[in-house]
Amino acid sequence: MFMNTIQASKINTQGTIEQYNWPWENEQFQVTYETLGQGNPVLLLPAFSTVSSRTEMTGIAQLLAQHYQVYLLDWLGFGDSQRPAVDYNPQLYHQLLKDFVNATFQKPVIIIAAGHSVGYALDLAKIAPETVSKLILIAPTWRGPLRVMGVPKSIRNLLKNLVRTPIIGQFLYYLNTTPSFLKLMYRRHVYVDSTKLTDEFITNKRNITQQKGARFAPVAFVTGNLDPIETREDVLSLIKSLSQPILTIIAEQSPPYSKQEMEAIREIDQVKTVSLPGTLGIYEEFSELVTEKIKQFLGNSV
Repeated sequence: MFMNTIQASKINTQGTIEQYNWPWENEQFQVTYETLGQGNPVLLLPAFSTVSSRTEMTGIAQLLAQHYQVYLLDWLGFGDSQRPAVDYNPQLYHQLLKDFVNATFQKPVIIIAAGHSVGYALDLAKIAPETVSKLILIAPTWRGPLRVMGVPKSIRNLLKNLVRTPIIGQFLYYLNTTPSFLKLMYRRHVYVDSTKLTDEFITNKRNITQQKGARFAPVAFVTGNLDPIETREDVLSLIKSLSQPILTIIAEQSPPYSKQEMEAIREIDQVKTVSLPGTLGIYEEFSELVTEKIKQFLGNSV
């Protein structure tokens, strides 16, 4: 039987990069995470996307590391974590998050989650409330792009299976990771200030997409196969069932559908909600503003 193990590998300018060896379906996979700072633990969960990486949350991590011990996770299939050709689905990520938290933290952890990772953080807080002390939800989403567009499930699954094929799939993935396409997506949904989308910035993002096996997890996200929650009502019901203090940060320039979903959380009395300039990449583009609100919410949790 495989055992959950963690080992330090090297230190870079950002922090200590480590590998969590995670058993799943009779195999063992390496999940990369990074730690920096000292103090009470904070876990940062990046949003799912084609370019998903813990580096998107480096700005927040560096600011919080002055008072907390910060952990940045690369989800399996994304960032610097291993990218096996497994069936990526919500059950996999629910179990990964639960196992990682249980193996890593000896006390309740503050979780800061962005985008789709919000649903997984909320579920963990529900099923294992003793492991989560507070929740910060940044630009929360729970429907993949093609679901938001209204693409039927049969077509979405056909596309997912097509992209997983060796030749056609690699070509389709290539078309969606060209520098011009990535820049277009950032302009439309991720960043407000397009002057920040320099050639160097886009090159760094594209490099994230070029690792071996890189297409498998992103296509599952795009087609809605990583959606952790089905409906808005389910999200609101889940949040209302929790006892942990919750802060939601709404990105004011988010796409209309996403903005409506975020605003619905504002109606829950037990949740503190703030709005800030930005869109779906608010936690990276405006990390200082976001961290200021996080620090105010955490108060004396140092």
